[in-house]
Amino acid sequence: MVRVKAADVASPFRDEIKDRTSALAKKNQRPKLCGFLANSDDAARKYADWTRRACEADGIEYELREVAPVELEAALLSANEEDAVSGIIVYYPVFGARPSFFGNTVDEHLRDCIAPEKDAEGLCTASRTAMYRNVRVTRDGAKHILPCTPLAVVKTVDRLGLYDRDLPVGDQLRGVTATVVNRSEVVGRPLAALLANDGAEVYSVDIDSIYVMRRGIMAEAAHSVEEAVRRSDIVVLGVPSPNYKMNPEWIKDGAVVVNVASHKNVDEAALDPSVKYVPLVGKVTVAMLERNVLRLHDAQLDKRRREKALEAAKYVGAAAAVLLVGFLALRR
Repeated sequence: MVRVKAADVASPFRDEIKDRTSALAKKNQRPKLCGFLANSDDAARKYADWTRRACEADGIEYELREVAPVELEAALLSANEEDAVSGIIVYYPVFGARPSFFGNTVDEHLRDCIAPEKDAEGLCTASRTAMYRNVRVTRDGAKHILPCTPLAVVKTVDRLGLYDRDLPVGDQLRGVTATVVNRSEVVGRPLAALLANDGAEVYSVDIDSIYVMRRGIMAEAAHSVEEAVRRSDIVVLGVPSPNYKMNPEWIKDGAVVVNVASHKNVDEAALDPSVKYVPLVGKVTVAMLERNVLRLHDAQLDKRRREKALEAAKYVGAAAAVLLVGFLALRR
């Protein structure tokens, strides 16, 4: 088994981020990420600390705002209006599975309280809809923001050579089969969609069901979980339980196995020597978060430039109209 370090995958992205933030700092245009913590969850606070340290190291301003759960919605709406804030992240869970007046859960409603142009996690409805429909670019020509952990897995798989760069974008996983053991709306389902939209055949596994996903299509699978895993080039494990362990004998020689759960979902010592195993993706996830913040920041700068150019054009137009009126008056 070949163990792959997340830090090695994240390193080139963080180098690019540092180069970009260094150039922005010289123009006094440093990006800012605003994090919101509204719970006492140890894992959430640890993620907030990882985010702070990475941002400080890579030239992104970071501010953590701790608020009571009932105050979070108002705090998010306020942050949306702050020009100094480039991106916003909420460290979930806040209300867990509590249902919302607005439909679904309160936490899902909170995701939609973040303006799409400041959604650093890519989890609001607008961002997710674009992702599922395979709309990659906004009307202004910027790339849509994608969820951080699913994107981290995609970049890891790419780094390990699964993407065929000789094929067109959107088809570079042609002929690749993947199994994703997790169908949460935050990790498993969006990850399966990203892989399918890049041309892979993806088996999406949850507690009591297995579906096969191809670009724009999701149908009940004819295979068992074991059969799906045995044919998979990529296996992603995201079961949030110490009791779940995948049978390592199911994983085929040469496959890439990525563990995104906080628990180890497979005995790595029992994996075939040819398997590439990624035990953690946290550092890649944080790099993707920073990358998203930079993209949001650049889009906001472009929008402000366009608005200034439009105002200037209006001023020039108004001045030209005054001159024309004056000229015509003189001719009379």
